[in-house]
Amino acid sequence: MNTTTPPASTTHYPAPPKSQKIEQHTLSVLVDNEPGVLARVIGLFSGRGYNIDSLTVSETEHQKHVSRITIVTRGTPMVIEQIKNQLERLVPIHRVIDVTLTGQAIEHELAMIKVRGVGDERAKALGIANDFDARVVDDTTESFIFEVSGATDKIERCIAALLPVGLIEVSRSGIVAITRGVEGMESRATG
Repeated sequence: MNTTTPPASTTHYPAPPKSQKIEQHTLSVLVDNEPGVLARVIGLFSGRGYNIDSLTVSETEHQKHVSRITIVTRGTPMVIEQIKNQLERLVPIHRVIDVTLTGQAIEHELAMIKVRGVGDERAKALGIANDFDARVVDDTTESFIFEVSGATDKIERCIAALLPVGLIEVSRSGIVAITRGVEGMESRATG
């Protein structure tokens, strides 16, 4: 059996890229709260063919007129890095943090779930809602609207459990995220 290694290649071309795994990342973006900022951020994604899995935005510091945009996106590590670099170049953006890389992020979302509720199905729906700590926000003689919050997988499991009972409609907020600890987003280094 020959165990010698072949001679090194003398080509000037780089080695072909190894296939990279697609990853999901949550980016927290601090921006000036002014007209057109969200359109510019979304335009960056659509113009380059990047996908947004979830998007939430709200003003977080009223006195400073600053908003936080939370974007969940997918791509190879190289694509995620490109997205962050391109976001940081947009003028109204103060900071971009990849909360996935911090390892200390809390990510939650909220869902409102409308379910039929008559007879035995009514009791089943209430039982399932109780199992997921869902709150009844609307109750008629024929339906419920439950509000459930938590990690995305909890929301998915709740929806799946309510599906056979008589799921009618779901409305979801999208993911919001914040890092644990005493540092705020303004004091964190970009990641």
